[in-house]
Amino acid sequence: MSENQSYSRKQGAERTLFRASAVDFKHISGSPIAYWVGENVRRAFSNGTDLSDLYKPIQGLITGNTERFAKLWHEVGNDKALLAPASKMEALASGRKWFPYNKGGSFRKWYGNNEFVVNWESDGAELKGFKDGNGKLLSRPQNESTYFKEGLTWTAISSSLFAVRYCPEGSIGSNAGMMVFSENPADLKPLLGLLNSSLTSHLMSCLSQTLNFDQGIVSRIPVIDGLASPFADRIIEIAKHDWDCYENSWDFVGAPLLNPEFSKPHLKGSYQMLRNRWHETTLEMQQLEQENNCIFIDAYGLQDELNPEVPLSEITLTCNPHYRYGGDNTEEELEAMLLADTMRELVSYAVGCMLGRYSIDKPSLILANQGEKLADYLEQHRLAQVPQPRFPADDDNVIPVLDGDWFADDITLRFRQFLRVAFGDEHYEGNLAFIEQALNLNGKRNYSLRDYFLREFYDDHVKRYQKRPIYWLFSSPKGSFNALIYMHRYRPDTVSVVLRYLRDFRKKVADEKDRQASASINPAVSQGDRTRALKETDRLSKVLAELDDYERDVMYPLATQQIEIDLDDGVKVNYLKFGAALKKIVGLEAKDED
Repeated sequence: MSENQSYSRKQGAERTLFRASAVDFKHISGSPIAYWVGENVRRAFSNGTDLSDLYKPIQGLITGNTERFAKLWHEVGNDKALLAPASKMEALASGRKWFPYNKGGSFRKWYGNNEFVVNWESDGAELKGFKDGNGKLLSRPQNESTYFKEGLTWTAISSSLFAVRYCPEGSIGSNAGMMVFSENPADLKPLLGLLNSSLTSHLMSCLSQTLNFDQGIVSRIPVIDGLASPFADRIIEIAKHDWDCYENSWDFVGAPLLNPEFSKPHLKGSYQMLRNRWHETTLEMQQLEQENNCIFIDAYGLQDELNPEVPLSEITLTCNPHYRYGGDNTEEELEAMLLADTMRELVSYAVGCMLGRYSIDKPSLILANQGEKLADYLEQHRLAQVPQPRFPADDDNVIPVLDGDWFADDITLRFRQFLRVAFGDEHYEGNLAFIEQALNLNGKRNYSLRDYFLREFYDDHVKRYQKRPIYWLFSSPKGSFNALIYMHRYRPDTVSVVLRYLRDFRKKVADEKDRQASASINPAVSQGDRTRALKETDRLSKVLAELDDYERDVMYPLATQQIEIDLDDGVKVNYLKFGAALKKIVGLEAKDED
């Protein structure tokens, strides 16, 4: 290529001509062919120092078998200490098995995507010895000296923009969630301000024309040593608080709507206060990011080329509907979706309270280790000086999900109790109507909370927990019988408990069928009511046949097996042990990628 070679491209009927010298490319680290780059950008590369000369960007641990060695954090036993920040020395001394593992994740800046844990028991002994049938090592524990150190992490292969997140002490990086470290950890947050700036997004486009952000690309970002942003701490604080407001966070403490700060006589008023706070937070974040951009754009002399403004769709807070939903939705549609999801999250939290995972009287996780019992739940409350929980967990870890009030601990009845306890009796009916209206996005007639539990709740739960649900739904083939259990409270006799519910339900259905059959031939009943009773008799006969088959072919044989589960095996292994007894999860059997 000659030094004055020209480059051209067609745009419609026009021809745009770029002229660049081969010498110009040498100003950009790695000499990529970025012929559209202006003089000011080339100067930025010339004046800056390659990031790798000041920091240490690395690939981390490759397990060789993700399904075996990595789990979503909520799958395994979740004693709070499991996820506490730890130095390498503390980690090795703890005797723990699972540790936070950065695996990248979706487009999110500043903080978050803390979803996985990895088996690093005994300094990774099992993983380090993992071989194929020919004795070849399959795992690659790269850059071990960086494990558990404070750093920054990013997603190596993205479908969106480059986004970097702060990672406190205690995590291990991967090839999908690469990391960068500093000999002086105090330099990390200032670096984060640079890496999440619009300046870096522009410079990255010069270094790579793909969305593959490997450590080699990141290493060549030009850094002006000593340049810092005063906004990084506050931005990280906002991003972390947002991440922790949702069950996906291991630092989740409770539903935001139950925060006394947003307490109003009506649930609608509480939501409006919470929504106003979210709006203010999003705008504050947008302002801080734009001011952060100005610092680096000015320092690199690119005021004439770059705009510091950040669109709302790139303010990566879950409470921001423009980021969360994106697309071409109107403001009205975005607000409706955010309201619906907030009510779904409240319902999910309530179900967690029913099963003992959470409590409205005590923040954070309550029961989250294998085989924990109601006695453990009550002991935790006693230690927190709450002798009598206002909304106690279900005693047998089985919550029926049925089409009517067949049981006192039916999920719909229990949610109504939760709503009264959490928000009071005075406006109970209005609060319930507000929730039902919010959940009914499709505007179905006579839509009720029970409709949501029967048709949508479990799908929402499976999606929320990324096809690794912590609540499992025993469900007959046509869904006439459903019962929810919490996997962390599972015991070998749990299927027998569900079977008792099934048999009790069958008896209740048989009694109702007899009642309807009597009404269908009662001359004192109107013809219309007799016709309806006859149809209901026929329907219940089919339900009984379904329940008989489910008991005989599935539940009874399963109950006699007294199946053991091990949370360390993860949801995928354990869920599939129960076969047709549980509601099928599409895609659960698919192989995980490393």
